[in-house]
Order: sequence, then structure tokens, then C-alpha cells
Amino acid sequence: MIMQTLVQPLQCGRFTLTFERPLIMGILNVTPDSFSDGGRFVSRDAALAQAEAMIRDGADMIDIGGESTRPGAPAVPLNEELERVIPVIEALRSTGVPLSIDTYKPAVMSAAVNAGADMVNDIWGFRREGALDAVKNSACGLCVMHMLGEPETMQKHEPVYRDVVAEVRAFFDERVRTLTKVDIAQNRICLDPGFGFGKSVTVHNYDLLAHFADTRPTSLNVPLLAGMSRKSMLGAVTGRAHPSERAAASVAAAVCVVERGASIVRVHDVAATADALKVWQAVRDAADRSQ
Repeated sequence: MIMQTLVQPLQCGRFTLTFERPLIMGILNVTPDSFSDGGRFVSRDAALAQAEAMIRDGADMIDIGGESTRPGAPAVPLNEELERVIPVIEALRSTGVPLSIDTYKPAVMSAAVNAGADMVNDIWGFRREGALDAVKNSACGLCVMHMLGEPETMQKHEPVYRDVVAEVRAFFDERVRTLTKVDIAQNRICLDPGFGFGKSVTVHNYDLLAHFADTRPTSLNVPLLAGMSRKSMLGAVTGRAHPSERAAASVAAAVCVVERGASIVRVHDVAATADALKVWQAVRDAADRSQ
């Protein structure tokens, strides 16, 4: 069994997250074109019902996105993204779980935090102009993701790395140093290696999964987040062409990445993932008792 690194608590807006067990982040796409469930939860009422169902099923936090970041996805106008996400954040603020906003736009970050978001999940890793200013004076958690290229073009050409694990780790090291230089506390940061974001479908993604814990810089004990749910890397090895057919593979990937050090898994299939992680935890507890 791969031993997990004890990570520091994560300051996440109104919440302090601890990691005695892995946490589940439920995905709530309020978009018409997300790769897996686009259009299902565009209306406010449908989005709220889905969030409440995920919380009942075991979601520890909800990640709300108003713009698809699938490969080839076009950008969404600022006002349209705000109209999609802000009412949902305001309505879910009283649910008792942390709310994350999945955005790279500084104006959406600011508005979402003001509306009650506890985390900002940025596929650009807070590299875009204005992103650091939008979050540095808040208490929100920050999820720093690695991406090579940008969503509209990142998979059009084969991504190239000399050593994908080392390059992701170096990116994280630089990003954390940059964030802390503007007085963002390290305990507000978690790291996501960005499965599927500028990585080859099988080689790079599975190298990252196999060596997941090694993506964290050795000097840091910040939590790692993983998002593989229903992605093409799973379809490539299972032969399941449609994302909706990849639930079992997604659950298997979640267990694999938790075994390799993930503190948070971002998933569509909350109930199945929660059940699988309860079994994983029971086995881990039994192994600990026998030592």
C-alpha cells in the first residue's frame, strides 16, 4: 500500500478542511455544452436539485462551473457566465458545504467570492492578468491547476514533455512561490495536475496517475486534487466512447489516485465514488490496526 503524506488543513472560505479521509468534490456544470452532462443543469432549479442530491450522496463540496473547459471549448462572454453561476452560488450558500467556483476570469472570481464561494478553482493556475488581485485579499481556497496550452487548442497537437511529472511539479513550485509572494497563505492552496489539459490521452495522463504524489514539490505539504471523472483517458483504455458510460472507470480512477495521495477527488458520480472510498478506507483502517 502506498502511504499517503499527511497534508496540512486547507483554509477554504468559511471552512477549514482537514483530510483524515479523502474528500469528494461534486461537479455541477451549469452549462449547455460540458463534455459529460452539458445542458442538464442549466436552469437554476435543476442545478439546485442536482447539488442537493450530490450532498445527500456524500459530496463534501460542490464545484460550480459556468463555462465548459473541454478540449475545443469556445470562451463564454463574462456576463453570461456571471448570470449562470452567481444565482446558484447564492442559493447554495446555506447548504453547509464549501462551494467552489470553476473559472479563470478574475471578474467572475471576485463576484463569486462576494456571493459566497469558498474556493476558486482556476484551470489557468492564477496566471491571467488580474487573477491574483481578485483573490489575494479574501479567505477563499485556491486550486492551482496545471494546463499546457488553452482549452480551445490544447489537444489539437500532441502535447510534448521531457518529463511530465517533473514539469508539473516545477510548475507547482513556481506557482506557490508566486502566490506566497503576494501574501497568499500557503494553507489556502491546493494543487491539481490537470488530467486531460494539454496531456496525451494515455501516456502523459497515466504517467501522472502512476506518480501522482510526485507532482507535489517536496518542500510542500499542501493537498492534491484530482479530476479524471468520465474523461477521455478512461474511455481510451475501456473502449467506452461516451462519457456517460465511464462511471465505473471513473470510480476506479478515483480509488487509484486516492491511493497515490489525492486529498480531494472531483467527480460526477458522487454516490458510487463515496461507496468505493468507504471500502478503501475500511481496508486502510484494517491494515493500520494490524501494524
